[in-house]
Amino acid sequence: MHDRTRAAASPALTEAIGQSDAFLAFQEALSRVARVDRPVLLAGERGTGKELAAARLHYLSPRWQGPLVVLDCAALAPTLAEA
Repeated sequence: MHDRTRAAASPALTEAIGQSDAFLAFQEALSRVARVDRPVLLAGERGTGKELAAARLHYLSPRWQGPLVVLDCAALAPTLAEA
């Protein structure tokens, strides 16, 4: 895969866009949560933009200069997820 294609497909380099009241309220909530130095679990249906929300949380947080580690919990074995 060409480097430019890989960068364009990266969730960390993609931004969600929208103008609805619900979308803007969600973006504001993400901005508030990003200030908290605690782990955050994003849950939702497939295709709802959880990785985009995670990227926004990361880049608005005090840890934005560190790596963004995305973990797909659905890919984990149930016993490992419980641990």
